Amino acid sequence: MTLISLIAALVLEQFRPLGNRNRVLLLFIRYANHLERTLNAGYNRHGVLAWLAAMLPVLLLAGGGFYLLCAISPVLGFVWNVLVLYLTMGFRHFSSYFSEISLALNDGQELEAKQALASWTNQPTAELSIGEVSRLAIEQGVVDSYRHVFGTMFWFVLLPGPTGAVLYRFTQLLAQKWGGRAADDLFGRFAGRAGEWLDWLPVRLTAASFAVMGDFEDAVYCWRSQARTWGNYATGILLASAAGALGVKLGDPLRQNYTINFRPELGVGDEADPQYLKSAVGLVWRTVLLWLFVILLISVVSLFG
Repeated sequence: MTLISLIAALVLEQFRPLGNRNRVLLLFIRYANHLERTLNAGYNRHGVLAWLAAMLPVLLLAGGGFYLLCAISPVLGFVWNVLVLYLTMGFRHFSSYFSEISLALNDGQELEAKQALASWTNQPTAELSIGEVSRLAIEQGVVDSYRHVFGTMFWFVLLPGPTGAVLYRFTQLLAQKWGGRAADDLFGRFAGRAGEWLDWLPVRLTAASFAVMGDFEDAVYCWRSQARTWGNYATGILLASAAGALGVKLGDPLRQNYTINFRPELGVGDEADPQYLKSAVGLVWRTVLLWLFVILLISVVSLFG
């Protein structure tokens, strides 16, 4: 059921992507805002309480609904799995931006590409060159592919029913909302750490998969020598491995807000250009297929074992 649920959710999302129209996630964010207004008194224990109050209801709904429907009919349990995955995964959430930026650059519509990139990343893009637009798009695509696909897939496979997908996706929402604040803001500390704990293993598996499906030697070299130079180590692992696997340079300074945004260099290959956007999408798709194949092998071994 696990493999078929993943394939069905990916296919459904290709034909009817949710993107920013995902009302379930928007409803959860409103609920998290309410919890913050109610419980945030500036202490770590209040952040833990708020995190539990946010996560336990959705986990009970996801897991309880799955077992209840499976007791009625396995088909209903399968449908519930696919529905929850459809709401928590989002390959088209970032691939549509990739396609829009790639087409605009190939047609010479640099302004349209910059506007799409700004809408996607919430960063100033007016001063970026074509190479910088390509570089930033690849970086955002690699990070989003992990957040919306690989991290969710990992925890969905690991935990029963759709609880893993819900746990990961909603934990990451809370980590982004509460965990990325100043160091002295104790309320969001637990949410940020919970996101880091759930990321530790799947980040490394995703980076290793990029290496397997691309230039293995360069990917491993960049991972080992460059990942720690990035501000966020987990993100550095993903970007360094992807850069080495693709044979492209990421990171490096960007021209934004009439100044230079200095960033470490990642990768050892060529300068980024619009053609590498297609290569990045191909790397992500090959990695998805690799994960599905591994899940198939595990399912077969479990069945006959």
